Amino acid sequence: MSTIYSTEGQDKWKVYLLRLSIILALTAVIVLAMPRKSVPTYEVKENSVWLKEPVTAGIDFDVPKDSITYQAEIDSAMQYFVPYYKINDEIGNRYVKRFQSRYRDGIEGLPKSFVNSVTAKLREIYNVGIMPAEDYAKLTRDSMALINFKRGNTTQKKYCISFYTPIKAYESFFQDPQMNYARTLLQKCNIDDYLKENLIYDEAQCQADIDNLTSTITKHEAEYKKGECIVDRGQVATPIIVKALATYSAEMEKNESLISRSTTMAGRGILVFLLLFTFTVYLHLFRGDYFRKPRSLAMVYVLVGIFPILVSFTYQYSPHYIYILPLAMLPMFVRIFLDSRTAFIAHIVMVLISALALSKPFVFVVVQMLSGLVAIYTLRELSKRAQVFTAAFTTAIVALLAYQAMKLTEPGEDWHLSPSEVSHFVFSGVLLLTTYPLMYVVEKTFGFTSAVTLFELSDINKDLLRRLSEVSAGTMQHSITVSNIAADIAQKIGARSLLVRTGALYHDIGKIANPSFFTENQKDINPHERMTPQESARIIINHVKEGKRLAEKYGLPSEIVDFIMTHHGAGMAKYFYITYKNSHPGEEVDTAPFTYPGPNPFTREQAILMMADSVEAASRSLKEYTEESITSLVNRIIDGMVAEGYFIDCPITFHDISVAKRVIIERLKTNYHTRITYPELKS
Repeated sequence: MSTIYSTEGQDKWKVYLLRLSIILALTAVIVLAMPRKSVPTYEVKENSVWLKEPVTAGIDFDVPKDSITYQAEIDSAMQYFVPYYKINDEIGNRYVKRFQSRYRDGIEGLPKSFVNSVTAKLREIYNVGIMPAEDYAKLTRDSMALINFKRGNTTQKKYCISFYTPIKAYESFFQDPQMNYARTLLQKCNIDDYLKENLIYDEAQCQADIDNLTSTITKHEAEYKKGECIVDRGQVATPIIVKALATYSAEMEKNESLISRSTTMAGRGILVFLLLFTFTVYLHLFRGDYFRKPRSLAMVYVLVGIFPILVSFTYQYSPHYIYILPLAMLPMFVRIFLDSRTAFIAHIVMVLISALALSKPFVFVVVQMLSGLVAIYTLRELSKRAQVFTAAFTTAIVALLAYQAMKLTEPGEDWHLSPSEVSHFVFSGVLLLTTYPLMYVVEKTFGFTSAVTLFELSDINKDLLRRLSEVSAGTMQHSITVSNIAADIAQKIGARSLLVRTGALYHDIGKIANPSFFTENQKDINPHERMTPQESARIIINHVKEGKRLAEKYGLPSEIVDFIMTHHGAGMAKYFYITYKNSHPGEEVDTAPFTYPGPNPFTREQAILMMADSVEAASRSLKEYTEESITSLVNRIIDGMVAEGYFIDCPITFHDISVAKRVIIERLKTNYHTRITYPELKS
């Protein structure tokens, strides 16, 4: 016995460790998807009143001027700047000597003394100064532009137009009448090779002057020291304050260290883990059936994890687009496949986790909480497609109103909704409409059965049910009657009425294989009269196995297959067992050939079907239909089931069974039109 307990304890701890591993893995994925940025973003409009907590500088920073303003100030100061050029006499002397050396024997066709005339003219031009053409063009845009002309230790201001460029010097050379007279012969000398720039831009002196002129011009509008208040509560947000807040946020992000980012991620990780762990504890304490089903846990964990990841990615792309995401889809799915309370708790956990990725989470949390509640309320029981449209429309409207209301609570803010903000909520509502087609994906992925699917399956014109009505009309009538009784019971005790109704319609489909062997389909001939009790029991019991085969062949959901397998549980075909035992007195009878394969019911809905099916079938054998006979039959059969332990594995209560008895009695009385027993007149 101790070994058994030890093994069970080990298995339990393995399950707990698996759940913990899933939570840790999901936490890691969600946190890694969140924005790395942990510095708050301060959003405020100019001339609005700052109603939040005061913002104090955590570092020294400057508020930069915009480039246009800064450049305008520089340009204004540079109006007083006069560039410095110094004349380099060495350059002129070098080229003059080069000319003299080249033509020391004279210029062909001209007197030898003409070389001296050319040399004198070149020295005259170099003495005035030859400026680089680019500088000359730039400076002479203003004809009155001056430069500081430096020769040796003297500096004087001169108009730019008084200087030469290489081309202008060449033209001036031939403007001399003497030189122009010999122009043809002198052009062969390539005079332009001896006219080069000798006015040099004095960069050091110019830079010193520029620095002096711009020394009072700064690149920033304001300076803030660590600990200095940037904006106080109630202060009007001037343009400089708006820029200061934006600059401070950018500087903090730039200076954010790896340690601080790691700390932020660690904090987020702890919060995400606590939220997921708390949600898991809720499932364990209050929804144990979900907790034990891997498919239920898988669906909830996937949905709770995927939406925060989508919020994180969307927020990093554009913070304004987060309201496009149809987060209300999560509570809609959980409500459809599980229940309202779990849907609400899951939605809270998902929204709070998503909010950890945002810099201004309060408005987001309020809007998403309200939209989730509306989505759950409008889908209390999905029975038709129109409900999805209603839920999507209502959820989008409520979310938009909540967002508008939150804007109204912020004095100084523009409370008007922009067209883009409205479009975000409209688009979110449109995306919520995809819940209907995605429902099929969730069903197939996690093995659920939605109300819509059950409605479709309960259509008696469906292939399998139509075949049952054609081959086994009596069985079909029995199934319809049982489905009505079972659905009524389920409604009274808060079970899933649509599920049990659908399961009841299909529970006897195995009788299609041998319809004439079942009393509801027999007329004058009973084939069991020519068979042994074992053979009869085998055919009767086989309708469960045949029903399972047909259900799997036609792709019925596993929940419907469970109704087929459990509607007789692990009970016995008692009629044939008792018949055999009576005909073989004193013999020890093997019960296996007379026992259904089971299992016994393990859900309330399956227990309801077993009670309704057994009593409805047995009621056909009553000799008279009075309130007393029906009540006696119902009590005897259902009490017998309880006594034999058919309901040990399912969470049905004695109160539920008591309600089921009352419903069945009233239904059978109505079906068989019971009459009261009239008293006889005594003589």
